[in-house]
Amino acid sequence: MARLRLGPLLRYVDGSTATVWVETDRPCTAEVRCADGAGGSARTFQIAGHHYALIPVTGLTPGTETAYEVRLGGADGTGAVWPPPDARFPASTIRTPAGDGADTLRVTFGSCRWAAPPSGEHDPVGPDALDTLAARIAADPAAERPDVLLLLGDQVYADQTSKATRRWLAARRDLADPPGAQVADYEEYTHLYDESWLDPEVRWLLSTVPSCMIFDDHDVIDDWNTSAAWLAEMRATPWWRERVLSGLMSYWVYQHLGNLRPEELASDAVHAAVCATPDGTDALRAFAAAADANPTSARWSYRRDFGRVRLLMVDTRAARVLTEGERAMLDPEEVRWLREQALDGAGGVDHLLVGTSLPWLLPHLIHDAEGWNAALCRGERGARWARFGENLRRRSDLEHWSAFPPSFEALTSLLAEAGSGGEAPATVCVLSGDVHHAYVAEPSWPPGSGPDARVLQLTCSPVHNSIPTSIKLGFRFGWSRVGRALGRRFARHGGVTQAGIDWRRTGGPWFGNQLMTLTLHGRSARLRLDQARTARGGAVRLETAEERDLT
Repeated sequence: MARLRLGPLLRYVDGSTATVWVETDRPCTAEVRCADGAGGSARTFQIAGHHYALIPVTGLTPGTETAYEVRLGGADGTGAVWPPPDARFPASTIRTPAGDGADTLRVTFGSCRWAAPPSGEHDPVGPDALDTLAARIAADPAAERPDVLLLLGDQVYADQTSKATRRWLAARRDLADPPGAQVADYEEYTHLYDESWLDPEVRWLLSTVPSCMIFDDHDVIDDWNTSAAWLAEMRATPWWRERVLSGLMSYWVYQHLGNLRPEELASDAVHAAVCATPDGTDALRAFAAAADANPTSARWSYRRDFGRVRLLMVDTRAARVLTEGERAMLDPEEVRWLREQALDGAGGVDHLLVGTSLPWLLPHLIHDAEGWNAALCRGERGARWARFGENLRRRSDLEHWSAFPPSFEALTSLLAEAGSGGEAPATVCVLSGDVHHAYVAEPSWPPGSGPDARVLQLTCSPVHNSIPTSIKLGFRFGWSRVGRALGRRFARHGGVTQAGIDWRRTGGPWFGNQLMTLTLHGRSARLRLDQARTARGGAVRLETAEERDLT
């Protein structure tokens, strides 16, 4: 009888439908049965010898919560595989919104998660915020919990593998050959997801809290698509093509597919092609190759509506234009899509959330340094400075929105437009990660030109990672008056035009493994920052470090 290898992950949920993702050990029919009679089934599809299904669940009742089980069937019959017989967590459930406009929506978000070491082993970077969130929910399943979990990049680290993974890789191939202890192919990517999502606490958490995901660089490699020169060098290596295709294929299977709404899934040509054949590997590989060669052939960004809250998750890695002199965070088609989604149905949104793994507003020193670096790389100070700038860009990760000045200004303009008018949302929040600390920043426009909505940059990272003390000091200095003055000197040297807005840090910086939660009700918004901490006696828990109203 078929067995469950990984999952279940509860992905999409609305008032009457949901999707549940699973990986099985052989071809079968995967079924979800809910205690209230709702359910659904799907036949598995195969990629590189692995078997997956995204199961549509229908017949759910708005405003209810129901336990569910996963069953796998085939020639030998059907058997229940989730919850496991020795389950130590409460039943996995699906909570549906009431859909009457009175719902409170809790959005928890963060980024950058190294897989936690096995239970009992020392954790060198401290307690995992997802593990501690799972423990808090499991201790009181009826209490407040997130309605959706946003994972804003670096769900796996293909280029920074654990000791256990390096041992597994060494048993498979010679690590003296490139790419060494980094992952090389699809099979090795599957091992990363096993290591991350078989963590018992995280496995249960993802089975009972819906999730939305987007990649960042470490899901493929550090500095992914940082510049045209970087990409040309990578494409010249013998191992890069297999790495990037495997990264895109595994992301589509493990993360992107579950981001789709059921109606999008039903009309998705790639999903249809993969499911139409006993082995969908070639079809998915062809899609990944096309996406790598021409980013406009695939859209990884997506939209989710939660009543009167709209979420736009934006791809800031694969949709870039890298040609010097034309550099942009988003290609023209992606810019058009983002604008249409942000402005669609004016007056129908109380809160607009823009999920982008890379922060829009950074400490002023870093913002100006990235603009200066972009000018150097364009050749504004000559070829010698351009070579210096390219080297500095890679070594210092100077690749956020401010490293693409026209894109920064375009996003700023769009946020102001989306937040303006008599029926503007109450808040426009940019949700980001990447920088391994948390902070709140608020922009200000010239008098008479600002939006009606309150616009905020909310950055939360890492979920489970570390940051050197020197980098902590650097981020603190970047917000200071001296740091700001130094940044202006960089900008003048590069001939960089000053940004059309100003901004200030209104919270943080906070360091540690952490998650932010937005609680949205009507036109009100409240923010909470929780940090994973080890108490005296070794107990691990989430402690609230900051809580404030945003409206």
